[in-house]
Amino acid sequence: QVQLVESGGGLVQPGGSLRLSCTASGTIFRINAMRWYRQAPGNQRELVSVITSGGTTTYTDSVKGRFTISRDNGKNTVYLQMNSLKPEDTAVYYCNANLRSTRWGYDSDYWGQGTQVTVSS
Repeated sequence: QVQLVESGGGLVQPGGSLRLSCTASGTIFRINAMRWYRQAPGNQRELVSVITSGGTTTYTDSVKGRFTISRDNGKNTVYLQMNSLKPEDTAVYYCNANLRSTRWGYDSDYWGQGTQVTVSS
């Protein structure tokens, strides 16, 4: 069994910062790409950022220059540092990991439970 647990969400004023964390636990052989998604009320889930196992990163245009994704492979953890937050960043943020539980298994996607980020004055 694999679990992804997120933390770090909360209420912040416009211009503020938050750091999200997501840790994978359980039987894990290898973690491939790790991603952050977000979903605002009434909207579809949106891919925010991706980091590959080799550390290559990509961002959706609306967060470029403000958000930074990183990972600690020794801790099976991915982070999302969010700076200069705007009200339109308000959403539930979900982490996703594509991983293999055993050497002879298959790569599968796992999801965290989501953490609320609210940007408001």
